[in-house]
Amino acid sequence: MCGIVGYTGNKQAQDIVLDSLKKLEYRGYDSSGIALKEDKLVICKKEGPISNMEEILPKSNSSLAIAHTRWATHGVPSDANAHPHADADNSVAVVHNGTIDNYLDIRENLEEEGYKFVSESDSEILPILISKYYAGDLVEALHNSLSDIQGIFTIAVIHENHPDEIVAVRHETPLIIGLGNSENFVASDIYAVLKYTQQIIYPDDNQIVRVTPESIDLFDSSLKPLEYVVETVEKYTEVAEKGGYEHFMLKEIFEQPKALQDSQTELFIDNPLEGLSLNWKIGSISIVACGTSYHAGLVGKYVIEQLTAIPVSVDYSSEFRYAAPVQGVGGILSSRPLVVLISQSGETADTLAAARAAKQQGCYTIAVCNVPGSRITREVDGVIITKSGQEIGVAATKTFLTQMQALYVLGTHLAFNSGSLDHPQLKLWESEIRKLPSKITQVLNSSEGIKSLVPNFVNAKSVFFVGRNINYPLALEGALKLKEISYIHAEGYPAGELKHGPLALLGEDTPIIAVAMQDHTYSKLLSNIEEMSARKAPVITLCQKGDQHVPKISDKYFEIPEIDPVLSPFPVAVFMQLLSYYIAHELGTDIDKPRNLAKSVTVE
Repeated sequence: MCGIVGYTGNKQAQDIVLDSLKKLEYRGYDSSGIALKEDKLVICKKEGPISNMEEILPKSNSSLAIAHTRWATHGVPSDANAHPHADADNSVAVVHNGTIDNYLDIRENLEEEGYKFVSESDSEILPILISKYYAGDLVEALHNSLSDIQGIFTIAVIHENHPDEIVAVRHETPLIIGLGNSENFVASDIYAVLKYTQQIIYPDDNQIVRVTPESIDLFDSSLKPLEYVVETVEKYTEVAEKGGYEHFMLKEIFEQPKALQDSQTELFIDNPLEGLSLNWKIGSISIVACGTSYHAGLVGKYVIEQLTAIPVSVDYSSEFRYAAPVQGVGGILSSRPLVVLISQSGETADTLAAARAAKQQGCYTIAVCNVPGSRITREVDGVIITKSGQEIGVAATKTFLTQMQALYVLGTHLAFNSGSLDHPQLKLWESEIRKLPSKITQVLNSSEGIKSLVPNFVNAKSVFFVGRNINYPLALEGALKLKEISYIHAEGYPAGELKHGPLALLGEDTPIIAVAMQDHTYSKLLSNIEEMSARKAPVITLCQKGDQHVPKISDKYFEIPEIDPVLSPFPVAVFMQLLSYYIAHELGTDIDKPRNLAKSVTVE
């Protein structure tokens, strides 16, 4: 969500932090700002895109700066609510990600002491508290301020009396320190600094770090000095440019064959599953995720249960830790439950909280994640990295397919370990999964046929997506994609559920996308299409190549390549992505940065 960058070194800080800040635009934001050290602190901030702020930003030769992109939580998007925030004298400037839960009480107390506030933001209490506690040492001032606040946060602060020093801290939200040559970086995301360094420090919660051009000092919660580990991270080779595509989302849709292939190399050759230590009786599996990753988890449930007969539940991360304890730890089962947590960024606040809850219950935890070194990969028992590369578009595309693929491979691994699959069957599954990139390419090569369907949707006020069995989650995902980027209301349903209420909404202005794969639910799905057509709803059906029945009962249809129905979610997903993209493009929405949304959701 919000983005933080900071630089202290031997170069002009302004250009570096602005360049780094733009690397975080994909996360979603509504305002931006920068604080630089001249004779005094200079702060410039503006509602809207970074370009709005740049237009009013004077050129600076400062070698120290912090900058921020804000996604509103407290207070509407405005210049006043944008970061950095400062104290009354502009001696302290602070950027903050997260939320301060008790800010109203602190603000009331500070106002009684005579301090003035100029914004609605919870973050404004921070520079005032730090200024209040400042007695010459910025680390101590931040440390004393932390004893007053409750919530989740990443904080970076500079002071006019410390011309080359950034002090930062984190609690349940991301913070990384990048090491350079007589220059160092602070950021909330490694993508911000990978252009400049791959040498990274990951502070733990409540560890305060002091950063200067020549030194990094790390302190624990009692200000005891700590040793730190410097890690070298992989530098993504993809340049965050559109490469001739009109939008990042379209580029990333067309990158999916490569993303699947690269992830297969990770899964089948590097084989991280062998290191997961899953050779024990698993009594139950919980898959935990948010948004699109949740839909990947639903697909995984069908596959893993089919392969292993182990019961699988799928929970929203935001609900998981409030539910009953996972059975099997001091419960009705003697075996140990497995919890699989899916997070594209590895920093999703709700999923991180769920991981901690699962570990507290004694569960074995595995993360499926696209960002090596991210927070969740450092907190779980095992990790499966999806090799999608950086995904800029807010609407997830290639990460969805690679997450599904990871769950398919995890399912086959569990089935082989338990004896449900023998070695020839395992290799057959692997062979079929390896064909997925070519199947996806065939759908991409038929994009003009998908584009031709757009006129059926641009005037719709609601669209229904329906499927059965393993493609019911794809109905949910199709609906999510459409409403995310086109702002058309859309709902996904099991096809058999429309007659239990939603059928009342159907008519000539409510088009239906039906997924009709030739599995054991096929005949029922055809009956459902007949029911929808009888209510005069236009039905556009997604079917397998050569289907003889669907064309006769649908208004329009689109054929996907021949594929085993259990693997059909992959080409179906690509169809859903392209259709949503082309509809949104026709409507002229901001496809890569949909309103009100963020790429990485780091608040609960």
